[in-house]
Amino acid sequence: MALTLTTAMCSSFKKELLFGVHDFAAAGDTFKIGLFKDEAGATGSFGAGTANYAEVGSATAENTGSGYSSTGENLTSVDPTLDGTTAITDFNDAEWTSSTITSFGAFIYNSTPNTGSISVTNPMVAILAFGADKSSSSGTFQVVFPNADQNNAIIRIA
Repeated sequence: MALTLTTAMCSSFKKELLFGVHDFAAAGDTFKIGLFKDEAGATGSFGAGTANYAEVGSATAENTGSGYSSTGENLTSVDPTLDGTTAITDFNDAEWTSSTITSFGAFIYNSTPNTGSISVTNPMVAILAFGADKSSSSGTFQVVFPNADQNNAIIRIA
C-alpha cells in the first residue's frame, strides 16, 4: 500500500480549537513542520483524519535524509489577526539548509499543547500535499507558506 496524502486541516484540530488546546500567538505554543516521503516502504493515508504526530512516525512515512531530523523543525508563528471577518494566522517559511531531501508533502503539529481541558499529545494541525515529489540536493529545501490573507492563509477561519 502506498502513501495517500491529501491537503487538509485536520478534523481533530477543529475540535481542539474549541477546547483551547492551541495558542498561535508568537510567544504561544511550539508548532513544528515535518516532511513526508512517497516511496517504497511509506504506507498510510494522511489527511483530515490524521490526529497526531505518532500516526505519522508509526507509518514509516516521515522523511529521512541529509539535513532532516525526525519530528521536523520549529515554526515561527505570526500573531493571529483578522482580515475582514476571517481570522487568519501564518508561519514564517520553513527551511532545511544543506539538505538532500525528496518529499511529497508536509505536516504541521503542536508539540506543546494546552492539555488542561482535553488530553492530547502532539496534536496534528494540517497535512500539506505538494502534488509531486520536491527535492533538494546539498542545498536548501524550503516550504513557502501562502500570503496571510482571508483567501490564502495557511490557517483561516471564516
